Formats: sequence, structure tokens, C-alpha cells
Amino acid sequence: MQPDFANFANQMIYNNYMALLDIKKYPAKVLKQKAAPVAEIDEGLQRLIDDMIETMYAAPGVGLAAPQVGVSKRLAVIDISAKEESVPLLVLINPVILHTEGEIEFEEGCLSIPDYTAKVTRAESLVLRALDRSGRQVEVETGGLLSVAIQHELDHLDGILFIDRLSPVKREFIRKKFRKKQKSAD
Repeated sequence: MQPDFANFANQMIYNNYMALLDIKKYPAKVLKQKAAPVAEIDEGLQRLIDDMIETMYAAPGVGLAAPQVGVSKRLAVIDISAKEESVPLLVLINPVILHTEGEIEFEEGCLSIPDYTAKVTRAESLVLRALDRSGRQVEVETGGLLSVAIQHELDHLDGILFIDRLSPVKREFIRKKFRKKQKSAD
């Protein structure tokens, strides 16, 4: 059973510092589970958000979803400012894509599937509704890299990995690679 964010926060020792979280790697079961909605925006959630941001930057990555750190809640953080300076850090609580348009192919990687990238086809633009970390409803209309990053992280909330969007042959290649890597580590 995966911890919820309140229990998770209580298990961590913070001492007013953020903590780097363990990023779950494929084939961890939490990565294939549909995440539950966030019911309350409280101090435990705020600490989890801060820790996820710190972990994302340290990894380094441009996005991180709560299931990737073992918390099966509908929460993601995204920051593509290293590639597109005008885009601020996004904290998305209970996000929902309202509309998509077009198609774009993008080379994607994932912190939960290290050392592998592949071209994935996604919607080119989207409209998203979510709560921010203060609990205010926000609507984001975007395209390009941010659209791809949002779709990638929201897939994590539905138990979908980017490799699930690849052809069966490519997907099986990755699975074999990780089984082999896991056996050599044991």
C-alpha cells in the first residue's frame, strides 16, 4: 500500500529544510496505479510540493508527478524555464485537460525510466484546469514543450508511462532492457 501525502509528511524529518525524495523507477507498482484526487490542501501537501520541486531540480528534470515519489495523489510540478524562460513553475493539483488540438512528436525521457528516450506523439496544444498550491482554480492554455510536459505528467497520474505510448516492439525492447538491468543489479 502506498502512503498518502499526510502520512508521508509525518514520516519525514524536515527540520525546516526540504527533502530529496526517492524517485520510483520502472517497474514500481505505484507508477501503474491511477492516483486519487487530493482532498485537502494542508501543511503536509505544501511540504510534499516543496520536496517534489527540490527533487525535480536535483534529478534534474522538468516535471515530477506525485506517484513518481510513491504518493498516489493527483499532484504534479512542472518547470520548463531552463528551456523556455517565460514559463513559470507550475504546481498542478487535481489537473484536468479540457481540450486538446493538433499533434506534435517530441523526444521524451522520464525520471522513472532513466537512460532511455523515445519520440512520443501528443497533442500540440491544450487547455488545462487545476488548482494551484493555494487552492485557487487556474486555467492554462499552452502548446509546444509545456503542452508535452503537462501531458507526460498527467499520464503519470493515470498510471501511464511514456513507454506505454510507444509501439509494442519498442515497448518490449525497453521492458527487456530493464529486466536485464534489474537481474544484473541483483
